[in-house]
Amino acid sequence: MNTQATHQIVSRSEWLAARKELLTEEKRLTRQMDAINARRRALPWVKIQKDYQFNSRKGRVPLAALFGGNSQLVIQHFMLGAGWGEGCKSCSFMADHTDGMLPHLAARDVTMLAVSSAPLAEIEAFKQRLAWRFDWVSSEGSSFNRDFHVSFTEDEIATGKINYNYTNQDFPKTEAPGISVFYRDAEGNVFHTYSVYGRGVELMMHTYRILDLTPNGRNEDGLDWPQQWVRHHDRYDAAAKDASQVQEATA
Repeated sequence: MNTQATHQIVSRSEWLAARKELLTEEKRLTRQMDAINARRRALPWVKIQKDYQFNSRKGRVPLAALFGGNSQLVIQHFMLGAGWGEGCKSCSFMADHTDGMLPHLAARDVTMLAVSSAPLAEIEAFKQRLAWRFDWVSSEGSSFNRDFHVSFTEDEIATGKINYNYTNQDFPKTEAPGISVFYRDAEGNVFHTYSVYGRGVELMMHTYRILDLTPNGRNEDGLDWPQQWVRHHDRYDAAAKDASQVQEATA
């Protein structure tokens, strides 16, 4: 992509004028996001009535135990089903940004971890492969994933009417991505406060925020699907080598 060919080259003063014009719009967007964030925090809560249990390194534990010593919990609904062998590449892209956030979130009374429907042993094997440190538990044997609309049966997929992202729609897989937030009060009661799905999960993909600053941006327009370029982070070298071999073979 020859980005330079599509851009006007101007003087520094002309660039500064254009930059200040854009800054006005950026500030407007920032204020709008502040207002949306306030509305998000003001949403009503739902008390969790079910006894959700998860398989963890510490054994079978309830949802309340996932908070650790904090009152707020953020869960990444990670697409990894039983027998998959490896997790979804896009969910892995999300998770690559998690470890660095953990101490900062903990300082603000927030615990963050991942939940998948795959057996714990399969989760642990994939986690070890990608050298992640965040906690990751299995919802196997629980209705948690289904209740939060991130796991579906093959029969449900065949209907073309999956309840995902707050609407009935066609969906290609039996697992879906999402982020859910919970609060635990002093009495140990747990409340569901927020969930986001679809492109909303991009808020965890900080790499996109940096790409959005660059001249080429995300550079996904010519791909079959937007995240076709994404790899598990231990596979980028192999992907580059494969691409190089294809170019040599067709030269």
